Amino acid sequence: MALIPVALLAQSPAPTPPYSGQADLSKVEEWVLSQGTAESIAPELAAILGLGSDRLPVKVKSFRTSDGVSHTFAVSTNSSQKGIVLSALKTIVDKMQIYSVGTAWLTDRSGILHETIRVDASGASVVSNTSRAAEFNNIKAFFIKRLKAASPTTSSSPSPRMSATAARGKEETK
Repeated sequence: MALIPVALLAQSPAPTPPYSGQADLSKVEEWVLSQGTAESIAPELAAILGLGSDRLPVKVKSFRTSDGVSHTFAVSTNSSQKGIVLSALKTIVDKMQIYSVGTAWLTDRSGILHETIRVDASGASVVSNTSRAAEFNNIKAFFIKRLKAASPTTSSSPSPRMSATAARGKEETK
């Protein structure tokens, strides 16, 4: 990510409308904040997403798929820089270089897409939100499915038979 040029900082185009499962996205956000791992987003990526120029502290849930792509849901824990970053990135090891390839999206708990970033060996660049809209919807659906798998009850109150520890034991993290 050190290769990302500062020139890629750009104004966000108009946000896209929320998707139909926006209430579920806020539930995923709550799940990640309560059970996610504390990490940070690199300053270069945070800057391109418009979330400041320092490392951005986040809580993360990440799942590696069979094809080696890591699907990550990151929620900012910085009170002045709120946002949700979803990404589908595959790490590539090529001779002496290690880099990621894929896409990252900035959204919020309402499901409005604010920014789409394409990442490859040469760095990251802002692309149109519509160019990766289907992929964005797929990754949102992926995390909603993971949340439902971790919380098998659909009622608004937690089941007294399922402890938080038992629910956490069902998830697969990288």
